[in-house]
Amino acid sequence: MKKLIIAILSVFAFVAVASAQPRAIGVRAGYGGEISYQHYVGDSFIEADLGLVGNHGFYVTGIYDFNIGYAGPFSFYAGPGAQVGFYNAGENAMALNLAVGGQIGAEWAIPSAPINISLDWRPMFYLMHGGFGWDGFALGLRYRF
Repeated sequence: MKKLIIAILSVFAFVAVASAQPRAIGVRAGYGGEISYQHYVGDSFIEADLGLVGNHGFYVTGIYDFNIGYAGPFSFYAGPGAQVGFYNAGENAMALNLAVGGQIGAEWAIPSAPINISLDWRPMFYLMHGGFGWDGFALGLRYRF
């Protein structure tokens, strides 16, 4: 019985801590479109994106961004990340691509609404196909909850 009570209390504690952390979900549009999720941990945040590249494939990106400064309502961030992509490689074939890189950007959290707008650059070094990608500029729009 003690183990059950401890397990239930642990679940409630985890839910309370998780719900106290700000989160945001929305879209990020640049070279392709992405569904974006952010989970804040103090001043930093973890970002996970699911992106589509036309009808050529999809990719999943994970970034850990550190807050590097504020200027009024704007916050500036930078951090490392990684990406896994699956792309059309011809007739009934898919190719795997792995990438490492980073992200640097600015975010405006609208004070009167639960919305944030971001502009960032995410260069990636593709380990299997493609070399270095400079074209990672994107505009993000997310709902904070």
